[in-house]
Amino acid sequence: MTGRPSLPDDVGDGATPAPLRILVVDDEPAMVGAITALVGSAGHRVITAYDGEAALERFTAEAPDLVLLDLAMPGIDGVEVLRRIRRTSRVPVIVLTGESDELAKVEALDMGADDYVTKPFGRQELLARIRAVIRRGEGSVGGLPEAPMRAGTLELDPGSHEATVDGRPVALTKTEFLLLATLVAAGGRVVPHARLLATGWPGVPDPDPQWLKPHLARVRAKLLEAGGPVPVSVRGVGYRLADADAGEGAQPEVG
Repeated sequence: MTGRPSLPDDVGDGATPAPLRILVVDDEPAMVGAITALVGSAGHRVITAYDGEAALERFTAEAPDLVLLDLAMPGIDGVEVLRRIRRTSRVPVIVLTGESDELAKVEALDMGADDYVTKPFGRQELLARIRAVIRRGEGSVGGLPEAPMRAGTLELDPGSHEATVDGRPVALTKTEFLLLATLVAAGGRVVPHARLLATGWPGVPDPDPQWLKPHLARVRAKLLEAGGPVPVSVRGVGYRLADADAGEGAQPEVG
């Protein structure tokens, strides 16, 4: 344990937003440095990646609140990075383009980018675009897809915060719902601890990993009783959703 006080179930709801965790993706170190200075001066924390593969790894591991994504990169380009992000997340993405990137810019917007900024850009323009996309996303659920989601007999409706198994309601707190929705959206893949913490406690700048264990234990108990898929721990990495029969022997714990 870290010695931090225990957290009531839904602390952070309605709290003053913490500084954003912004993933900056660009293959030009000078551009990454300039953007880091710009957004860092506004109090935001910057996570950096210099190619598409690293961007996807950092996105999964760090659970950023927003992505600033260059389109023209060698290997996995920005459009493909966006496509893969949109498979599991609605986190805001602002694409960074050059004036000659018109077709790529249109493709990125069609793929789900929230806005674009044309290089070169100034500090105030970039910060204004960031504020705008965050405001537009304030009604969404933890960056998750807005449409109903299914995992076997389990169905979640982010719009109403309702969960059912075989049509029978399962009572979940807001934090429990957010954690479970993140697991469902991952489609059986492992969700790292950092992503779960960022989704479950969006208003807390440094949530304690130990908070996951009791919340997911309660989610597991409720879903076992209802006969739905349950969260299971992958020690030292995160959690995934598994069928109840396959997950009976595993206890949700932070490894």
